[in-house]
Amino acid sequence: MKKVLVTGGMGYIGSHTCVQLIKAGVEPIILDNLCNSKSEVLKRIESLTQHRPVFYQGDVRDRAVLETVFAQHKIDSVIHFAGLKAVGESVQKPFEYYDNNVSGSLVLIDVMRKAGVNSMVFSSSATVYGEPTKMPIDESMPTGAVTNPYGRSKYMIEECYADIQKAAPELSVTLLRYFNPVGAHPSGLMGEDPQGIPNNLMPFIAQVAVGRRESLSVFGDDYPTPDGTGVRDYIHVMDLADGHVAALTKVGQQAGLHIFNLGTGKGSSVLDVVKAFSSASGKDIAYQICPRRQGDIAECWAATDKAERLLGWKATRTLEEMSADTWHWQSNNPQGYEQ
Repeated sequence: MKKVLVTGGMGYIGSHTCVQLIKAGVEPIILDNLCNSKSEVLKRIESLTQHRPVFYQGDVRDRAVLETVFAQHKIDSVIHFAGLKAVGESVQKPFEYYDNNVSGSLVLIDVMRKAGVNSMVFSSSATVYGEPTKMPIDESMPTGAVTNPYGRSKYMIEECYADIQKAAPELSVTLLRYFNPVGAHPSGLMGEDPQGIPNNLMPFIAQVAVGRRESLSVFGDDYPTPDGTGVRDYIHVMDLADGHVAALTKVGQQAGLHIFNLGTGKGSSVLDVVKAFSSASGKDIAYQICPRRQGDIAECWAATDKAERLLGWKATRTLEEMSADTWHWQSNNPQGYEQ
């Protein structure tokens, strides 16, 4: 059985990917510092797969911990999720974001290479495109015009990894640019459990529906979109997890730099999501219109034909499924994971 080191494997996307890896016959070895996740996740993964992954509590910046992991396991590939991810927080704490995200990524790939492992799949983001000039966004569009430290940290890591791969052509480096991950495992056992106030739309809506928050703030209703609210490409976390398995399988052992968007190829507005979630939950979602946020763009969705052509992967789950699965998770776990 192939072994894959999954950094940040206890987090939202990482944990769902671990479930899909196990189902694909791959053994995940998880490294996570639990700064934005909980140890309960390990039990949930085991419950869903009948397999309890090896788990190391540690930080990707900690060279000694990484060296221990690589010494104790014959790792075939690395999927790198670990990192801080809140846009607003990154503006307030830029040092922490560059230190965690950029420094940690460099330590990781250095230790990985010294251990003789040449396959890396990196969790990047559509934020690297900045403000796009056309829709849909394809992988050839320019990157780097990013307006916040979180997005810039992802862009910097991409540039570092591209340069490292160019200098070491035996490496396989895959950059997966996510659009807007939402949803939960259909069992209701695993989902997104943000600490504090959610930064993303659907978990905020879910917390309004379950009674944890009074109402949703909709930032702007005067965009040049069908209903005036921002349009984004929402992708089910299970489709996203399957995209990682496909990347690992199809190009993870092919030397080179591989770049793919992971999205659905279509956009949904804020009010589309509110309507879908209200229908799935049977709850009225209270919301109020607020001024636009600085840096927000009107619309953003992915061109996905490259991933479909080269990875044999395509997102299949609908906005209705994303909403239903999120509600199943939130209503079963109104306070999120146990401590």
